[in-house]
Amino acid sequence: MATVESSAPQLRRGVEPLRAGQGTSFIWHKLHSLLGIVPMGAFLLEHLLSNFEALHGPLAYGEQVKFLNSLPLVRVLEWVFIFLPILYHGIYGVYIWLRGKSNIVYYPWAGNWMYLAQRYTGLIAFAYIAQHVWRQRFSGVMLPENPYYAFHKVQFELSNPWMLAVYAIAMIAVCWHFAYGVWLFAAKWGITSGVTARRRFAYICLALGVLLAGMGIASIWAFVGPWYANAPIPNL
Repeated sequence: MATVESSAPQLRRGVEPLRAGQGTSFIWHKLHSLLGIVPMGAFLLEHLLSNFEALHGPLAYGEQVKFLNSLPLVRVLEWVFIFLPILYHGIYGVYIWLRGKSNIVYYPWAGNWMYLAQRYTGLIAFAYIAQHVWRQRFSGVMLPENPYYAFHKVQFELSNPWMLAVYAIAMIAVCWHFAYGVWLFAAKWGITSGVTARRRFAYICLALGVLLAGMGIASIWAFVGPWYANAPIPNL
């Protein structure tokens, strides 16, 4: 006896959550994944720790900026290990997004929702970093030559409520993107090879993301809070 099969799309049990960039160059995709951890992840950690000095006041923050800009070959390091990796990771990440599919309608499971969140947080992070680097590094007062002006420059920018909201949202997006990126890296590179290992490592990455976001928000509050609201503006 013939049976009639339903033509309606059927929900499936889930998809492999590691589909980003499937079908693209293996080498370029691996490079994109690696750069997200080293050097970009290392730079994020350093940047958050440096900004955390803002909690100790304008002088301590200026000292940190001065120290970083006194490193040997700092301009070479800046371009080779910060700007160029960020450009590649951001542009290639957009390329991966345009070629990928999230399928959250037919596959409404955690893997696809995480994939979608990773793409959007990556876009927010890339846009934020681009404007942040331009405004803080290449426009206005040049901080490499005037490190003690750094606190006031950031403080003035965050005095705009819209920019304050942008910084807060971007900080959470960047930390989420990095934390989940660490989880993806461990899964894709075979560091966490089983379901149980991945589940346990997810809790570690979640804690890492919350910790980093908390540090970032605390640093932002140091610039807009009452403690240093009347800090003197350094002479140029």
